[in-house]
Amino acid sequence: MSSSLSVQFLSPPLSSALPCCKQTRLAAATTPLAPVSTDAEAARLEPRVEERDGYWVLKEKFRGGINVQEKVKIQKEPMKLFMENGIEELAKTSFEELEKSKDSKDDIDVRLKWLGLFHRRKNHYGRFMMRLKLPNGVTTSVQTKYLASVIRKYGEDGCADVTTRQNWQIRGVVLPDVPEILRGLAEVGLTSLQSGMDNVRNPVGNPLAGIDPEEIVDTRPYTNLLSQYITANSLGNPTVTNLPRKWNVCVVGSHDLFEHPHINDLAYMPATKNGRFGFNLLVGGFFSPKRCAEAVPLDAWVSADDVIPLCKAVLEAYRDLGTRGNRQKTRMMWLIDELGIEGFRAEVAKRMPFQELERASSEDLVQKQWERRDYVGVHPQKQEGLSYVGLHIPVGRLQADDMDELAHVADKYGTGELRLTVEQNIIIPNVENSKLEALLKEPLLKNRFSPEPSILMRGLVACTGNQFCGQAIIETKARALKVTEEVERHVAVTQPVRMHWTGCPNTCAQVQVADIGFMGCMARDENGKPCEGADVFLGGRIGSDSHLGDVYKKSVPCKDLVPLVVDILVKHFGAVPREREEGED
Repeated sequence: MSSSLSVQFLSPPLSSALPCCKQTRLAAATTPLAPVSTDAEAARLEPRVEERDGYWVLKEKFRGGINVQEKVKIQKEPMKLFMENGIEELAKTSFEELEKSKDSKDDIDVRLKWLGLFHRRKNHYGRFMMRLKLPNGVTTSVQTKYLASVIRKYGEDGCADVTTRQNWQIRGVVLPDVPEILRGLAEVGLTSLQSGMDNVRNPVGNPLAGIDPEEIVDTRPYTNLLSQYITANSLGNPTVTNLPRKWNVCVVGSHDLFEHPHINDLAYMPATKNGRFGFNLLVGGFFSPKRCAEAVPLDAWVSADDVIPLCKAVLEAYRDLGTRGNRQKTRMMWLIDELGIEGFRAEVAKRMPFQELERASSEDLVQKQWERRDYVGVHPQKQEGLSYVGLHIPVGRLQADDMDELAHVADKYGTGELRLTVEQNIIIPNVENSKLEALLKEPLLKNRFSPEPSILMRGLVACTGNQFCGQAIIETKARALKVTEEVERHVAVTQPVRMHWTGCPNTCAQVQVADIGFMGCMARDENGKPCEGADVFLGGRIGSDSHLGDVYKKSVPCKDLVPLVVDILVKHFGAVPREREEGED
C-alpha cells in the first residue's frame, strides 16, 4: 500500500443498514462522567499553550503546579533534537559527559522519547529501545530486513518486539548509532518520530485491511493519512507534540473490532449518514495505574473526507485545554470529565474548519452480534486464489535471524508484505493458494512461528517485563510462556482464552481486556517474605460486547499462579483436567 497522500476515499459497497453498535459503558471501577455543562467559565476555555518560533509552549500564567515532565519540555523543546538536528551533536557526546548535567540527562532520559528512543537506565544502562511508527501494522520485507540488520550488530542486547499497537520496537540501540539509524529508517520508508511521551501513538487499523472478505472498509488509507498528518510526513509536526499526555487513535474496519476501539482516545467507527460513508466517534478510552476507562460516544459523525480535520480538532482541544499537573490525571478522559461530553464536543466543533460537527448517525455499520474470528492460521482472502497466513509469534519477541527469515518467506510466498497485529502476531498476506503447502512446510513455520498454536498460546500477550523495562515489577515474557506450558499440562481447553501479562500497573499489555490478566506486583510467600507476584484479573471482553475485567485475586505469588489459573479455566472456561480426560479415554 503506497503511503502517498494522494489517496482517493471511496465509499465501500454497502448492503442494507445494519443495526447500531451498542454504546460502550464505563468500567465499574472508573469515575463516572461529570454532568453535561455548556456554560464552563470562559477563563477555563482559554488555550493554555501558544505558538512561539514554530513550537507550541505552555503559557507562563499556566505554569503553576505543573509536573516534572512539563518543566523538562519548557526548559528545552524536545523536537529540536530532530527538527534542528540536535541529535547529531548529542550522539557525538560520551555518556560520561552527558551524565554531568541535569539538562543533558533529561535529553537522554526524556526528550529523546520524542524521537522514539527510550533509555533503559535501570535495567539496560546505555542502551535504548526504539519505537517506530507503523500505521495499520503494515510493513515490508525490505523494512524488516533493515531492522534485523540494526539489532544484529548488538548481539545478545539486540532483539525486536511486536507491540500491542501493531508496531515494532527494537532493542539494544546505542546513542552514537542513532543518526545513522534514523537515516536508514528514512531510506526504507520508516520513522520513529513522535512515538513516545506526550505524542500520538501508532494509528491502529484492521490487520486484514484490503484482504478481508467481511471487511466494512479498508482502513489503510485512513491510518496512513493520520500518520502522515501527525508527523508531517516524517518531518515533524510541532502542533501536536506538546500534548498533556500520550494519545491513542484507531480506525475500525472490521465487525470483529480487531482494532480495540474502546481503549483508544479517539476511535473512528464506520457509519453511513444520508447515503454518505463516514464515521461515528468514540473518545476518551485509556489505561493508567490509577484509572481505566472505556471510550464513550462523542455524539458526532464525520464524512470520510473529514477524518484528518476531526483528528486535528480533537488533538488541539486536548492540547489547548488539558491540565498538566498530576500525570495520573492528564489523559484526555479527565478533560472530558471536567467539561462534560457536550462541553468537550463544543470545543472540538469550534476547531473544525467550519466550526460545525454533525450529530452521530444511527446507521452504524459494525454488526452488534458478531462472533470474533481468529486470523491465526490459513484463511481465504477476498481476492480469488489468494490466502493470508496468520503466524503466532510467542509473546511477540523476535531475533534478527527470525526477522530475516520472515522477510524471506514473505518474498518467496507472498508479495513481500507483513502485517503486525495488536495481539503481537504477524500475518503474511497475498499467498497464492498453490504455494500454501510449501509455505506450511517451511522450517520457520514448523519450528518457530506456528500457524497452528495451542489454544492458550494463540491468545497469549506479554509486555516487555523487567528484562528491559525499569518500570516493570516482574519478568513477563518468559514467565508467561512457562506458566502457559505448565497449565496446558494440567488441563485441556476447548474454547479461546486470552491471557495477558503486564509487568506493572501501566498495563502496556492491556490486562483489563483479557479473559485472564496478570499485573505484576510484589507479594509475600508462605513464609511472609517478599516475592514477585501478580494481581489476577478476570472477565475482560473485546468486540461488540466489550468491557473491562475486574480484579479476581490480588498479590498472588508467581509460583502459585499455575494452580490458580487451572482452577479458573475449569470453573469459568469449561477446561477439563488432563487426568479426567485421559481416564475417560
